[in-house]
Amino acid sequence: MTAQPQEQQSTTADAPSTGPLAGVRVLELGQVIAGPFCGQMLADLGADVVKVEPPEVGDVLRQWGWSPDERDSLWWRVAGRNKRSVTVDLRQPAGQALVRRLAREVDVVVENFRPGTVERWGLGYEELSAQNPGLVLVRISGFGQTGPYSQRAGYAAIGEAMGGLRSLTGYPDRPPTRVGVSLGDSLTGLMGALGALAALQERTRTGRGQVVDASIYESVLAITEALVPEWAVAHLERHRTGPTLNGIAPSNVYPTADGQVLLAANQDSVFARLCAAMGAPELARDPRFVDHRSRGANMAELDALIGEWSAPQPSADLLEALHAAGVPAGLLYGPADMAADPHFAARQSLVEVEAEGVGPVLMPNVAPKLSRTPGSVRWSGAHLGQHTDDVLREAGLDDDEVAALRRDGVI
Repeated sequence: MTAQPQEQQSTTADAPSTGPLAGVRVLELGQVIAGPFCGQMLADLGADVVKVEPPEVGDVLRQWGWSPDERDSLWWRVAGRNKRSVTVDLRQPAGQALVRRLAREVDVVVENFRPGTVERWGLGYEELSAQNPGLVLVRISGFGQTGPYSQRAGYAAIGEAMGGLRSLTGYPDRPPTRVGVSLGDSLTGLMGALGALAALQERTRTGRGQVVDASIYESVLAITEALVPEWAVAHLERHRTGPTLNGIAPSNVYPTADGQVLLAANQDSVFARLCAAMGAPELARDPRFVDHRSRGANMAELDALIGEWSAPQPSADLLEALHAAGVPAGLLYGPADMAADPHFAARQSLVEVEAEGVGPVLMPNVAPKLSRTPGSVRWSGAHLGQHTDDVLREAGLDDDEVAALRRDGVI
């Protein structure tokens, strides 16, 4: 089965937004992943996001990953989608003055430079809010805007390590591993977008903006569940456990005749359904597996029993039996599996978006889905500086002023 045709997407910055954030104006100053992912989330939900990039080179993410035209990577086509691209040299005083002018009329500014950088450029919250009291400034960094580590360079890998994630990822007899995406950056971008929405909601009551301080290590820390409380109260410390979680069973990847299937049946009622599907309902009453704690204590033995049952069966037959029994189970998908899956197609989880010079590009659609005012992918990542003249004219600059800025290398 091939990917189903998706609803036709608009491909230009003239495409109107009907999303829940239509009318919200965002100025994105950040680069690479965390700041731009925050901007992407807001743009996907309908905000007018103007992305400021360095002239000539642009956001370095344009060069990361595979590029079909040796100019803009496919990763950029996703991260830059629904944004208008403007070039401004933030290191020139004239460029800084231009950004202050643009920031007068926006609702949100997103930046992810090292703390103190935008202040040196005269673009800190004090300066920007003096001319725009309702402004929300989203500040994304490795360690936050305060504290003894605030001035350190902070990439996602370091935040994942210090936030507790890396110590839990991998197998206990090997060094920690990472997941195959920049999880710390994306989490922080999401936290920044959430903070922006919360600050905008508060602004409806007070008329005042504020600073959203989103750090990578704290965004990672926020998803570590009971890691810290278990240590603080009972001196229990979680360790790397490979594909399982201590005390959570059965929840693992099990062999099949032609591959692997992941199933999760750790809840009592679900485990009973699994036992019935296995033709061994007595296992649900076995003292070793009768409840959550006993299954966790006897995880290895239980996994071995399930593996013996699953190994001779083709994956498709096994999944059919598990789904019929109401047991959560699935395959380990790659992109080809996603593109061929009828559920992905029915929900339009993937969408084809026209990219100039490339053709249709299949990419993840907007999440989450809203019933009345859904977000949309209106166009893919723009070429560098594609909208500079339009945005500057909207800000009140005339053609002579724009030409002078270009002549001086500011834009």
